[in-house]
Amino acid sequence: MSSTATEHLLPGVPAEALTVPPSVKGEPAGERGGWRRETARPADPGTAAGPAHPPPGRWTTTLLRRLDSIPAPLFLLVGMGTVQTGIALSTPLFGPLGVAGTTFLRLLIASAVLLTATRPRLRGRSPRDLVSAVLLGAASAGMTLLFAGAVDRLPMGTAATIEFLGPLAVALVLARGLGHVLWAVLAAAGVALLTLVGSGHGGGLDPAGLVCAFGAAACYAGYILLTHRVGAAFRGLEGLAVSVTVGAVLLAPIGLAPVWHGLATGPHPWALLLRAAGVAMLLPVIPYALDLTALRRLPQRVFSVVVSMEPAVSAVVGLVVLGQRIGPAQALGIACVITASAGATLTGRDRG
Repeated sequence: MSSTATEHLLPGVPAEALTVPPSVKGEPAGERGGWRRETARPADPGTAAGPAHPPPGRWTTTLLRRLDSIPAPLFLLVGMGTVQTGIALSTPLFGPLGVAGTTFLRLLIASAVLLTATRPRLRGRSPRDLVSAVLLGAASAGMTLLFAGAVDRLPMGTAATIEFLGPLAVALVLARGLGHVLWAVLAAAGVALLTLVGSGHGGGLDPAGLVCAFGAAACYAGYILLTHRVGAAFRGLEGLAVSVTVGAVLLAPIGLAPVWHGLATGPHPWALLLRAAGVAMLLPVIPYALDLTALRRLPQRVFSVVVSMEPAVSAVVGLVVLGQRIGPAQALGIACVITASAGATLTGRDRG
């Protein structure tokens, strides 16, 4: 399911050092999972220089400094809230536009906004960077479409907990100590309570909805890994703009026809467009940008467990917006995932 407008400010690095030469690459810094700076090396005469970027202005530098003072987990919390609110507000659009049409239109509008704002440069990019952005676009499109399909058939809290299996798998794979494994196991217990015990539907869960939710989980795992890579390779939100555009292109074959039909036959096509534009800002523009910012400052495994709070956020939004009630088992599951998230975040800070 999860976002800022410029390149991140490295912790402890003065503002004057914000502009990093093309030959200086950010790489994962061991156990901390942050970014370390390598000594710039002179470029080979036969290699093309990377894309040139103008130095940030005073306003941009001030914005970057203020953004760096905000704890990265807060970005994730805001992103999760906007994702779940966006998907809840998208459900009325499923009728006139369909799930695929609504998802495609959201990505199309988000692509237009991000391309206009960032004007990404692709010339001089390495094939690996471009492939990463394309793969991120495919993962984002799949995650957005499948999660919408799951929410159309399952309670929001249930769909979100199943989708969380993707980040949980990443957390387990990347865990380097017993502490992180235990936090991930505790979060998994919360997922089990929410999904298996607290569904509140005696007739069982919709099989198609479950397939969509598990598919969204797989895409979510790829989204986390690829966002980490794209965030390091591209400046600001350029990589996000490219990946969202790719996602819109990939969904066009299945989304364009229902959008055209819904707008052509609906009584208020402009109202539909305006509503889709508003939802597009909530999902994917703001949360994806916040995720990109947070992943530049958090280890992937800590990110993965912190977002385990998403089922809790989803359940609350489902209650407030859609009137979906939370049972005792769901409340206990929420407590489990919040505890696991807080523990993983504190452990990550201690190691930093």
